[in-house]
Amino acid sequence: MITNSPGIRVKHRGALPQVHPTAYVAPTATLVGDVRIGPHARVMYGAVLDAEGAFIEVGEATVVCENAVLRASAVAGDQPVVLGDHVFVGPHATLLGCAVERCSYVATSASVLQEARVGAGSVVAVAALVHARAVLPEEFFVPPHMLALGDPLRLLAPGDPAVPQAISQVGFAGVAFGIDPSGGDRMARYEKITEVRVNEFAAHRDDEVVTSPETEAAAG
Repeated sequence: MITNSPGIRVKHRGALPQVHPTAYVAPTATLVGDVRIGPHARVMYGAVLDAEGAFIEVGEATVVCENAVLRASAVAGDQPVVLGDHVFVGPHATLLGCAVERCSYVATSASVLQEARVGAGSVVAVAALVHARAVLPEEFFVPPHMLALGDPLRLLAPGDPAVPQAISQVGFAGVAFGIDPSGGDRMARYEKITEVRVNEFAAHRDDEVVTSPETEAAAG
């Protein structure tokens, strides 16, 4: 793999994005840190792939559309973003510390949260949410605007009275931020959540933007 594809490439935590020579990364797409773009993959305009302390892997012939956000993390354990081959990630989709297996389709404005797994051939339709640690079986369909939780999987519609309790059982603050979800009041919990990200994102103060192979060689 080489790193001379277009796009905004940022050296972060000592790691440079790696882009296969047959891949395309749009000039306004941003790759930060340990990001690995596979053969014939396409990362389109405005997409942001931020590896933080883990890594992001984009498989062969996988498409990441405009303004999608992929972010890995290590604050609550190793949470890479791993996309298999022939995955489609739609515009404005958000994928955080999750795995999406081959030939899956994550539609416009859909979200897949930390430690969730989307089984091969599955569809997460427009504006649907796959919550943290949820596991979609292979070739599963999450309808538009629906909430997918748990393993075995459970689907809930917006406004369903079971939603608040179902979400609380996920323990999201612990999964995403390493914080006891039952500790303290809501204000104190959100204060801790913000501090976790403040500390994690502080590493960006040492980032280096790599604009050409020559600059990259010098940065290495």
